[in-house]
Amino acid sequence: MTTEPGGPGGEGLLAALPGEERERLMALARDTVLPAGTRVFEEGEEADRFWILRSGTVALDVQVPGRGRAIVETIGAGGLLGWSWLCPPRQWHLGAETREPTRAWMFDAAAVRDLCTVRPTLGLALVTFVAETIGERLRATRIRLLDLYGTQGSERTP
Repeated sequence: MTTEPGGPGGEGLLAALPGEERERLMALARDTVLPAGTRVFEEGEEADRFWILRSGTVALDVQVPGRGRAIVETIGAGGLLGWSWLCPPRQWHLGAETREPTRAWMFDAAAVRDLCTVRPTLGLALVTFVAETIGERLRATRIRLLDLYGTQGSERTP
């Protein structure tokens, strides 16, 4: 499954923020270039940052015992890469790898959480968008795992 450019709803995080809050968030952004094939993060590692993709694609994957990594979703331009930074225990729930050279704005999670504390309008908009993203990723992961295991264990004996 591939997300539409801009993430859930096709709008993207930046479009979901009021203008002044968007400017405050973007003041924390660092332009980043990731070569194709870069492992951005691994399941279980500390989630201390997130990205908004500007170009390129990133595949999200899950470790499937006995099968290795299974891609559950691919994120494109405008998409949010990473939500685990917001929710304790702040560890990545999936892995991520660039599929092609990717440009992104990278954000330090602690700095953004601090900003949200003093800017509740930004905090609410971020939490709302991240919740939508979590729902979308959960659906994508469920569909992919059903693709992998759907026919196994579905037969019942009378």
